[in-house]
Amino acid sequence: MKFLDLLRMSSSNLWKRKVRTILTVLGVVIGVTSIVVMISLGLGLSRSLIEQYESYGSLTQITVYEPYVWGGDSTQEVKRLDAELIESIERMEHVESVYPILQLSAMAKYGAYQGYLNLQGWPLQAIQEMGIELGEGSLPSASDNELTFLYGCQVLQDFYNSKGGGSYWETGELPDIDLMNDPIFIIFDMDAYWQSQWNDGETVVQPPKKYLIKTAGVEASPAEGEWSRFGWYVYCDIDKLIPELQKIFKKKPIPGQPTTSTGKPYKEIFYNQLTVNVDNMDNVTAVQNLITDMGYEANSNAQWIESEQKTLGIVQLVLGGIGAVSLFVAAIGITNTMMMSIYERTKEIGVMKVLGCDLRNIRALFLLEAGFIGFIGGVIGLMLSYIASAVINKLAAGAAELNLSSNISYIPFWLVLVSLAFAVLVGMVAGFFPALRAMKLSPLAAIRNE
Repeated sequence: MKFLDLLRMSSSNLWKRKVRTILTVLGVVIGVTSIVVMISLGLGLSRSLIEQYESYGSLTQITVYEPYVWGGDSTQEVKRLDAELIESIERMEHVESVYPILQLSAMAKYGAYQGYLNLQGWPLQAIQEMGIELGEGSLPSASDNELTFLYGCQVLQDFYNSKGGGSYWETGELPDIDLMNDPIFIIFDMDAYWQSQWNDGETVVQPPKKYLIKTAGVEASPAEGEWSRFGWYVYCDIDKLIPELQKIFKKKPIPGQPTTSTGKPYKEIFYNQLTVNVDNMDNVTAVQNLITDMGYEANSNAQWIESEQKTLGIVQLVLGGIGAVSLFVAAIGITNTMMMSIYERTKEIGVMKVLGCDLRNIRALFLLEAGFIGFIGGVIGLMLSYIASAVINKLAAGAAELNLSSNISYIPFWLVLVSLAFAVLVGMVAGFFPALRAMKLSPLAAIRNE
């Protein structure tokens, strides 16, 4: 018997008993819908978690700090972030690049306005890879002949009127400063500045020199309700910042740099932190462990995601298990339907055997009928799953307190294929024993059966 003939016979046999078939299919629909919706919730939460951590930085980056010295223990070896350490980390397997970061505070002045700057020196390649969306100007580049600044979109909020006009946090209004075109003067020597402002009248401290630093660009303001992780910082080329600081402070210690026991600065520049770029998120933990074994502090978004994903994985298994119970009940319904079908068609099976029908064809006929039930139930269940997923996402989007970055329910294409195949497989497995019973029926006993 041809396969197409078996398909036609199995489908026609099912529709001869419409009510029973529909009720059995309904059980599969409920089971498939339960499993898909439950798993989609786990996948959606996992994807939302990853997107949330990505907004804080790359998932393949490790941030390295100097180890913390507890209680100021002078006997503990001080491990600095220097050029030698960068070379050691770059030689590690799976490490693509290492970016040094130099941080310091400075003051910006324009007319009566002044503001504190959180200045960060990065390699130019790192600044380009950040993906900062520009509102004006451009990123600092190697073609610049001098040090230039890239301002974050929220830097102006830290400016205030030194003559009593109030700050943004008091008035709710940003100062009238055009960072791109107005001349912004920078004071790097903050200690000398405050000493000149708060002298006791006996010792006169000259105010430090102000430097006119050109603006390369200004970050674009994010959409309302969104957050920028670059907004509070001022970025510049570290290779131009270091020589500028060395020229400004000369033999004085650069702010944030360690000094010798006599208070003199080291000849070498030490960095505040390093950013290590790993080739794949799966290798981040291994590289991070190597760095911590060297005695340095290291953290990454990947380690938090791994912990959260383990928890979500357990939740997903529980949710999938709840849905699987429904499908198991549906499988019992399929078995019952196929057994009843065999009892009702005993004579038909006997005639088929007497006419010489292959036993494998009889088995295939009943397996196809069970598979059809699983397939139809799977298709309808997937349709209902998409509807349920859309409703869940709409309700979650309206709940502002959830603060989700993406849909809470996510049905990928692979889940559609797997759930449909699983529904068909469950149907065929449930119909396997009834099919064996049909094969074992005696032809003469089946024909004599009333």
